[in-house]
Amino acid sequence: MKTASLIFLAGSLLAALPASAQERVWRCGNEYTNNSTIAQQKGCKVMEGGNVTVVQGTKPAGGGSAGGSSAPVASRAPAGSPRVEGVDQRARDGEARSVLESELKKAEARQAELKKEYNNGEPEKQGSEGRNYQKYLDRVAEMKAELARNESDIAGIRRELGRLPAKQ
Repeated sequence: MKTASLIFLAGSLLAALPASAQERVWRCGNEYTNNSTIAQQKGCKVMEGGNVTVVQGTKPAGGGSAGGSSAPVASRAPAGSPRVEGVDQRARDGEARSVLESELKKAEARQAELKKEYNNGEPEKQGSEGRNYQKYLDRVAEMKAELARNESDIAGIRRELGRLPAKQ
């Protein structure tokens, strides 16, 4: 990372100089260097063509421990967010659970309707589908996809319900 910073700095200085030649730059995977000895040691390739600009990124917060421990980390509320009392939080959790449960009931009812209409892949033909078999096949494929989407929705709602604290 230090070599990348040096390259960025060197590139900035070189850009300020009028019509001066740029040094050779080597690429070593995701790193760039203008040091030929490091480049030879790592087996880097010379970059041909335009100038190289390197922008430093930020390190992710809480980026892993050196010991590699797998202890769970408690999630925290963002700084500046108001603290919610236990009673209020339980009320919110209860409300969220009731909303999710009603959504689950709706999704399960819709799934039952879709399965009945789908009729194990052989729904009744409608209108011009008797003459146009491809139209029928397209409708059956859409029904199958809708069944799969709805099943995925149900699984997602169940996952969310599982994440909520148990009713008290």
